[in-house]
Amino acid sequence: MDRAASSRDGGEHAAKQVRRRRGRCPGARTGLVAAALLGLAVTAQAACSRVIRVPVAPIGLSVVTSGGAVSGVYPDVLRRIETETGCRFEFSIVPRARLEAMFISGQADLLMPASRTPARDARGQFVPLVKARPVLISLNSDRPAVANLQELLERRDLRVALVRGFDYGEAYQQLIPRLKEQQRLVMEADAGAVARAMERGLADVTLMVPAIFTGTLHQDNRTRALLDRLRYEPLSDLGWGESGIYLSPRLAPNDRELMAEALDKAVRSGLVWKAMQRHYPPGTYEEGMRALVPAAALPASATSATK
Repeated sequence: MDRAASSRDGGEHAAKQVRRRRGRCPGARTGLVAAALLGLAVTAQAACSRVIRVPVAPIGLSVVTSGGAVSGVYPDVLRRIETETGCRFEFSIVPRARLEAMFISGQADLLMPASRTPARDARGQFVPLVKARPVLISLNSDRPAVANLQELLERRDLRVALVRGFDYGEAYQQLIPRLKEQQRLVMEADAGAVARAMERGLADVTLMVPAIFTGTLHQDNRTRALLDRLRYEPLSDLGWGESGIYLSPRLAPNDRELMAEALDKAVRSGLVWKAMQRHYPPGTYEEGMRALVPAAALPASATSATK
């Protein structure tokens, strides 16, 4: 065989090998396989290293418990994050007063919803979701207005009902022992018990974020009529702050970083505020709750959400 024929036969053999390889693994199939593998890799990297423990207590419409089921604003947000990241959340229902202790002892990976305070900042990483403020809440009356905490202390005729485990900062915490000394403090387990105490004339006023109180009244047919009788009085020394979720330092660093990023994305995308508007009826949350991101910066789908 001459050199030209040998070269020609070699070229034909190489071409056949290429055609065989293409037949076995088409380019389109190769692309799909690569994309699928990439998707699996991203999911594997996104998922948390273990199940995230989230004990909760009912609080307005932000966290609702019924027959062992957990729903509301915050659980809805976490379930969306669960879908997007692959992280799994394990909810359990406990009394509100136990939540803080469980978080401190490491039995809880998240503390929510929680107002931001220096004491809590020392125990976990805070991720803000909304702006919030507590106000003085009472049933309609013609009594003189209260402007600040000092005036509240001087108004010894007003019995004050507070929820055990709530914390709105140093000024709020300093108020508690002074009210107790004056024998004007009524401590209750939850906002529902506060509402019943006020309805029965056992307490005159309370201090909390209005959405907590109105959300609680809205769920109970026995107290829903009180919604039209509420009086709100913002106090000058309890202004706007941040409310959100604390992440435990006992979470793995990668898990904590993933959770913080996912929650921040939920705020910026409007997911959090849309959930707030979906659960709370108009007129029940505006006095003490605002979007963390200005409305102009939210996506159109979030600002036009059905309330």
